[in-house]
Amino acid sequence: MSFWLDSLPFWIALVPLGVYCCVMGGLQLRHRPLVISAAWDSALLGLALSGLVAVGPLAAIQPLLGGSPWGEIILLLLYALVVAVCILFARPRLLIYNATVEQIRPLVAQNAAAVDPVVRWAGESVALPTLGLQAHVEGNGSLRTVSIVVLQSCEASEAWIDLSRRLRRMCRRLRVQPSPVGVIMLIVGCGLLLTAFVLACGIM
Repeated sequence: MSFWLDSLPFWIALVPLGVYCCVMGGLQLRHRPLVISAAWDSALLGLALSGLVAVGPLAAIQPLLGGSPWGEIILLLLYALVVAVCILFARPRLLIYNATVEQIRPLVAQNAAAVDPVVRWAGESVALPTLGLQAHVEGNGSLRTVSIVVLQSCEASEAWIDLSRRLRRMCRRLRVQPSPVGVIMLIVGCGLLLTAFVLACGIM
């Protein structure tokens, strides 16, 4: 099976990116925050960029492999491997879409106290001494996205999983206002998909 990366039309690259923008825009317009792990977020972003990578860098490298029928498959697997390595070596992290630090910090404090009664706070960083877990709550105000990043985890994977599960449950009950960023991302996503459709029709 050959994918012939060097002959892929450009409009194919816009489809996954357009779908990704529409999905992210829809999440920002929800009345409930969505909690997702950084691994899933990175995997979705890697999938969204796969079209651009395929028609760009991978298509440029493909001739260097000669006429091997497995060249395209090797390049695609290499890209998947790079994404997987980035996910594996990244710090454990939760992403909360369509929320602010002011809304999420009390939930983190409540859940951290339930997991470890001697929890300590320093600014936006929380430490659970009994469990050897430290995390930092950081927000991106313009995108209304909150990240909870593990700074130190000494054999505290179960505590982190428990904290993440509790936070997911509480975020389902939190009601928020739709973010204006969601409208912008939907417009961008629909624009990319419309451009891909126009280019596809022109090619056909």
